[in-house]
Amino acid sequence: MTVPRPAAVVVLAAGEGTRMRSATPKVLHELGGRSMVGHALAAARALEPGRVAVVVRHERERVAAHVLEVDADALLVDQDDVPGTGRAVQVAMTALDAAAQAATADVVAAGHDVGGAAAGSVLDGAVVVVAGDVPLLDAGTLEQMLAAHAADGNAVTVLTTEVPDPTGYGRILREPGTGDVLGIVEEKDATDEQRAVAEINTSVYVFDAAVLRSALARLGRDNAQGEVYLTDVLAIARGDGGRVRALRTDDRLSVEGVNDRVQLAVLRAELNRRLLEDWMRAGVTVVDPATTWVDVDVDLARDVTLLPNVQLHGATSIGEGATIGPDTTLTDVEVRAGATVVRTHGSLSVIGEGATVGPFAYLRPGTELGADGKIGTFVETKNTQIGTGSKIPHLSYVGDATIGEHSNIGAASVTVNYDGVNKHRTVIGSHARTGSDNMFVAPVVVGDGAYTGAGTVVRRDVPPGALAVSAGSQRNIEGWVQRSRAGTAAAEAAAKARGTRDVAGLSPQARAERERAATAAIPVTPPPHLPGQPAQLDDPTDAPAGGTTNEDGTR
Repeated sequence: MTVPRPAAVVVLAAGEGTRMRSATPKVLHELGGRSMVGHALAAARALEPGRVAVVVRHERERVAAHVLEVDADALLVDQDDVPGTGRAVQVAMTALDAAAQAATADVVAAGHDVGGAAAGSVLDGAVVVVAGDVPLLDAGTLEQMLAAHAADGNAVTVLTTEVPDPTGYGRILREPGTGDVLGIVEEKDATDEQRAVAEINTSVYVFDAAVLRSALARLGRDNAQGEVYLTDVLAIARGDGGRVRALRTDDRLSVEGVNDRVQLAVLRAELNRRLLEDWMRAGVTVVDPATTWVDVDVDLARDVTLLPNVQLHGATSIGEGATIGPDTTLTDVEVRAGATVVRTHGSLSVIGEGATVGPFAYLRPGTELGADGKIGTFVETKNTQIGTGSKIPHLSYVGDATIGEHSNIGAASVTVNYDGVNKHRTVIGSHARTGSDNMFVAPVVVGDGAYTGAGTVVRRDVPPGALAVSAGSQRNIEGWVQRSRAGTAAAEAAAKARGTRDVAGLSPQARAERERAATAAIPVTPPPHLPGQPAQLDDPTDAPAGGTTNEDGTR
């Protein structure tokens, strides 16, 4: 079926939406990662119209800025103080006609012959009108309307549906026998008999531009609400001899508008249900649809598995065979084929093919994990590139860093990247092995194949293949707890352990001598001095407070 392109689509986004009880304009509230007006614009652009016009008024600057962010080519039209959807379409048609005349004038100015039509040219063709607060309306339904409108030669085609409780909606009045639409009556203007009609107006229309222009010029405000009703165009068009027909849809939720947050929640859940159903039919496993949320712009490949409590937002893409979850939230993250992401929060990051992330990982913007790499438990990364096969297994922060291939970063490592004013970068080469509890004080470079010892503070570059250590050798001060922490549980436990270990098989006299020795000063052998390391300090317990004393009594 060939669907004719409309001359224009008009999106009505001027309403205040007081029942939302929100500082945010109603049409900017989101579902599925897209604003309500964003959904309307997406459906409109799918029709490939000549122009898209958006009528704005309430919170004009915020709505207009968002519209242009979503659709830079949209024509913004300001509604004045005159209320009503009829007035909104009046100002939209004026703007569209002006745009058409300007476009024709540009063609003439470029030297092309348009047969002298530049001065009188106006918009011609089908004009689609949709509300900015009907987020589930899809392009397929609009295409059906356009096709029916063209095939029947209609002056107006209106989209309708039936609801169990039509209270608050405009009712469709049909001609007995033919079923043609006589008009639409609003709730406040309807008789009791008309209020009993279950078929309602969805506020979605296709108009012939000439019919619409003529009817709009004759609209008044003689109604219960004192508004300019767009619905009056249908009766005027029929009175002029035009054919007015309806296309009825059984999918009530697809044409339901949002007036409060309860309705928004209902449609948000329905949109998510439809998205997940489409993905499952396309080959994606969703273990628990009730706890899985996927935005409209997310892309999922075949054989992806989504485990419970997964949220995928923005432009996130998941490669073939990858497993996400449970308990994972990703925003604008690319996960490549075969990767596994468990209990992770990430944004603006790339996870390589076959890589593993989590559990309890935090990927901040700029993280790039190479193929078969690992970001493990309680690891936070930011603005960091991690090469193929490299691993940061646990308990670490790696920010503003570059790590080569097949390197391993020890537990509890930190790239110390911020000096209080500027951020600096850490570079760790390929096939490096860094010890646990390392601090890399940036800017610093650790060469290919280098090692660092546990507890090392790396302040200087480490040459390829070198071992970096910064801690002195361990020494044990025997008896320190019993001397310095006498009477504590630790001292009692130590005494018991020492007694069990040391006095087994000794005579009573030997045991007494042993106990007296335990309370005396114990000479300590200083550790060997490492080349290139500062000299070890003497045992602070060996000297009285205030410093050391020489044999002659001088300090």
